[in-house]
Amino acid sequence: MFVMVLFYAFSAVLIAAALGVITTRNPVHSALCLVLAFFTSAGIWLLIEAEFLAIVLVLVYVGAVMVLFLFVVMMLDVGVEELRRGFTRYAWLGWLTAFVVILELVGVIAARRVGVDATRSPVPLPADYGNTHELGAVLYTKYVYAFELAAVLLLVAIVAAIALTMRKRPGLKVQDVSQQVAVRREDRVRLVKMDAEKRP
Repeated sequence: MFVMVLFYAFSAVLIAAALGVITTRNPVHSALCLVLAFFTSAGIWLLIEAEFLAIVLVLVYVGAVMVLFLFVVMMLDVGVEELRRGFTRYAWLGWLTAFVVILELVGVIAARRVGVDATRSPVPLPADYGNTHELGAVLYTKYVYAFELAAVLLLVAIVAAIALTMRKRPGLKVQDVSQQVAVRREDRVRLVKMDAEKRP
């Protein structure tokens, strides 16, 4: 019973945080709402004994991705508010997505009638069980090729992002390291000797 109360509490907070992400005009406030959504999602995963996924969500998304997002928003002065002016143009897509999610929820609830109890709590596991070990055993044996392919794709994406960032654009200021190293003092500093003057 207590687990169900926690689930509904976390779900309510998660829905409120998700709404705050898309309705808040300030991009920093929107990012903070997204952090709250990640934390509550991690709490829900803990309820179903998915500790590894919960801690990965907190460490990777909250600890790394959101920090980078806040850095981009606050340091690069991205005009997010200007991008959100056309928010109503894509409202139909949001309503369509919400309708599909509601249909999926109704389908899960209706599946109980055919003998599948989707609301039943998971079977308690022994104290020495670790889902991290089981996940690693499956990931590095059965799905090792897919795992390596994902790593290669991420590497290609990183290289492509760096290449797009470093490409030459008109008005882009870049450093010329060789020119900076070859600078001489005589070209930068000029010493001028002046006689001392007395104040009147």
